[in-house]
Amino acid sequence: MKNQNILEPHFNIVEIFESLQGEGFNTGMPSIFVRFGKCNLTCPWCDTAYNQFERQSASQILAKVRSFSAKNIIITGGEPTIVPHIEYLLEQFKRAGYFLAIETNGLKPVPPQIDYIATSPKRLYAHKYEKQCLSVANEVRIVVDENILPFCELIEQKIQAEHYYLSPCEREGKMNLLETITQLGQLNQRSHTHKWKPKWQLSLQTHKLVGIE
Repeated sequence: MKNQNILEPHFNIVEIFESLQGEGFNTGMPSIFVRFGKCNLTCPWCDTAYNQFERQSASQILAKVRSFSAKNIIITGGEPTIVPHIEYLLEQFKRAGYFLAIETNGLKPVPPQIDYIATSPKRLYAHKYEKQCLSVANEVRIVVDENILPFCELIEQKIQAEHYYLSPCEREGKMNLLETITQLGQLNQRSHTHKWKPKWQLSLQTHKLVGIE
């Protein structure tokens, strides 16, 4: 047993908590959020302190997760696809019967244990997505941090998804809702002449609007 404990992988954990999914297709779903530290991007408007974390063992994380009632786990970050040995931890979750969703920027492959992929490509790093990214996801969410129409068209070509969303960008406590719905309308207007274009929808961070974590 002592040798197993020594070899057990440890992870950079920002926080683990239970709440409701606040955005995207699964809005309102009771979920356990496991937020990992560190990221392979540096977005100026990011609202996550992904460099403030503590090391926790896989057994500590599993014990914390089991203390909650939800059976849906959202693996998030930071960027979870860059976490060393994450498949070991995900396998423990699967054996315990959890449904696993991931929130990723989409630049790295997703572990095979994941059941649902929500990817949020970042316009600021469009040059990276032109070279390599996920090809398939359940949903795409793009933050409107500027004119994102060309980037959305790139992602439509790169990532096949069931759902496509635009989300407002929050800076200093303010969301650019008008800019977001304006660009949303411009995207969906294309379907008048191009029937094959996907329908984009609005995704709000409803957890912030109602005051939950």
